Amino acid sequence: MPQAIYERWQYSIIKHALKTRRVIVLSGPRQCGKTTLVKELAGPDVFYRTLDDITLMEAAQHDPQGFIQHDRGLMIIDEIQRVPLLLQAIKQEVDIHQVAGRFLLTGSANIQSLPGVTESLAGRVRKIRLRPLAYGEIYRHLPIFLEEAFSQRFSIASELQEYTKDQYLLDAIAGGYPEARLLEGQDKKQWYQDYLDALIEHDLRDISNIRRQDSMRDLLNALAAWSSKLIRLSDLGTNLGLPRGTLQSYVNALEALYLVERVSPWVKTDYERVNKHDKLFITDTGIMATLLNWRLDAVRLDCEKNGKLLETFVFTQLAAQINAQQNNYQLFHYRDREKREIDFLVENEEGNLLGIEVKASSTVTKDSFKHLIWFKEQMKQKDFVGVVLYTGQHVVSFKDGMWAVPISVLY
Repeated sequence: MPQAIYERWQYSIIKHALKTRRVIVLSGPRQCGKTTLVKELAGPDVFYRTLDDITLMEAAQHDPQGFIQHDRGLMIIDEIQRVPLLLQAIKQEVDIHQVAGRFLLTGSANIQSLPGVTESLAGRVRKIRLRPLAYGEIYRHLPIFLEEAFSQRFSIASELQEYTKDQYLLDAIAGGYPEARLLEGQDKKQWYQDYLDALIEHDLRDISNIRRQDSMRDLLNALAAWSSKLIRLSDLGTNLGLPRGTLQSYVNALEALYLVERVSPWVKTDYERVNKHDKLFITDTGIMATLLNWRLDAVRLDCEKNGKLLETFVFTQLAAQINAQQNNYQLFHYRDREKREIDFLVENEEGNLLGIEVKASSTVTKDSFKHLIWFKEQMKQKDFVGVVLYTGQHVVSFKDGMWAVPISVLY
């Protein structure tokens, strides 16, 4: 079955980086579209090699210097995490030939997390993150939400103006992996199960000595249910019967494979009662729904489930927008001991803040903004913008920089 061709937001970023940097690393989970994207950049004068090819991988391991030798031009090496030795050879080569656009590397694991990797390529490399498809990419729209939100301008594409709560839930359950999106029902569920099996049984061996695959599967299921909550390893470890050190190493391995991700707390304040725990998210809601066996009829009327699913979904869309920007945005969350909580805080280069609350409801009241308003007043953030993303259909001002906005503005 042929895959649809999507215009990835990172395409123009990579094109520009190739003109200014010696090495570009495009990282992200397997099957998110990295190879498809880099092949779009591969012309007749580009050397393309994938380390998924056993012969090429063996050659790279035994002669890393010889493997990377090429005339002037670009060399693309797919799945660089399979042979970390290449990084040292690449460093030496680009120090000799200091011209832009020498290497474009892809990795399905965080290279710096690999055992024995000491070479960072500092000063030589531009790192670019690719995630599963964002819905803005699916609808072929530009990633303009953050720019518009800080300016208090919100636009909804005509085809999205009548989106309903059920449609948001279906989008979340579908997830963003290009191949899985072509499938329906049991076929889609089987694709995700096979995908996770392959990562646990094979890819984990590249990055960590994980022997208890059954424990890793149990942990993945637990983390799917934990998504959007504060990380408390002691609680997780008690439920799974894993020592803290083992549990930490397992979570780190899943982070290295881009299956889970942390959002740091916003602590840039002297307010002593701020909670300093990270939040944890599954990085694709299709994986989350598969692990938890969630279908539309299982989550539609369950407030806890659809709230958790939609908050995780909004995280995936926000993170994709941030990764697609040349501007430097940072993503945080806020929670204090009085249980005042803001789902997401986005800080821009000027230090201005955008607060985002996610509501599964199709209605919003003034009470929905109470933590956003408190934060603006307590932290004396004059330029603070507060947004409640909800499943209704109207952009509505609640005065003083507070807005109720449909989730579809992220598209």
